[in-house]
Amino acid sequence: MEKTSVLAITKNGVKIGENLKKLFPDWSVFAPSKLTTEVTGITWYSEPTTEKIVELFKNNNALICIFSLGAVIRLIAPYLKDKKTDPAVIVIDDKTNFVISVLSGHIGGANELTEEIAEKLGALSVITTAADVNKTIAVDLVGREFNWKIDDDSTVTKISAHMVNEEPIGVFQEAGNRNWYKKLPKNVIIYEKMDDLKKSNSKANLIISDKLIEDEIINESVIYRPPSLVIGIGLHWDTTKETIREGIEFCLEKFKLSSKSIAKLVSIKKPEDVQGLIDLGKEMRIPVEYVNREDLAEISAPNPSETVKAFEGTASVSEAAAIKVSEGQLIVEKQKFPPNLTIAIARIMN
Repeated sequence: MEKTSVLAITKNGVKIGENLKKLFPDWSVFAPSKLTTEVTGITWYSEPTTEKIVELFKNNNALICIFSLGAVIRLIAPYLKDKKTDPAVIVIDDKTNFVISVLSGHIGGANELTEEIAEKLGALSVITTAADVNKTIAVDLVGREFNWKIDDDSTVTKISAHMVNEEPIGVFQEAGNRNWYKKLPKNVIIYEKMDDLKKSNSKANLIISDKLIEDEIINESVIYRPPSLVIGIGLHWDTTKETIREGIEFCLEKFKLSSKSIAKLVSIKKPEDVQGLIDLGKEMRIPVEYVNREDLAEISAPNPSETVKAFEGTASVSEAAAIKVSEGQLIVEKQKFPPNLTIAIARIMN
């Protein structure tokens, strides 16, 4: 966890907090000043615990409370928002018999952290989320380790219910890492073609794609967007951020591709980086990568240009850069936006 704090309010809790600090040195441990001892590594606070827990809840990715579950729930209840923003909350009893995942089990990582703490403390982990109890797929976690994004999370709860109830679930994947599962539950079937998925008796679907899907099937699906698209960009030193953005948006719409699957923006390495591309990368929160002209010249691109070669020292920039960085397949050949922009798109092949 990026930032984790432990809150202990009893003498035994302080001892447990001290132990956790040894096991997880980067964690912060807090306890009331009335319990102050010579133990190092603990921050002793003087304000009421009702105030301290609110501060820790708002400023941490995970909060470990070493006191009763009921008390924790009452204290944090007024500050709960949603599972995307609430921190992971875990409760440990005063005798370390149980480590309980309380809040943000999946997205917040509480379940995984609960298992880790319980193993190190020799305690019993308590996890109640249906997907974990039933040993099935946690729909909201699919592809998380590969940085997949859920296109629209409004269907997650409904599809998750179908999953844990062991109703027929169809899977169609055309992009992204294929090692996202170890063993599929018996109610989950993979279809190699979208048409086969549509014709199946699936109650719900998991679709992994970088393509826009304009079909009613999306109403019964969770669509995952893997970072599979590399946008190759040929440009001049004065090409603006707005021009590049408009070119990318035009290509994505024309070829029915999702902006949520853009992995990188790539171009030729110039003596000075183009400010418009720098600014767009920052605005879109997408990394920008540059390729030396010598490396681009070695790439066989479908639409080389003698004019580009005269100016850049290589016959292709947008196509060659996309192919080079993706190490995959060019799916959108060079699109021209005179006088100072070309766009090409390649798909990373996992």
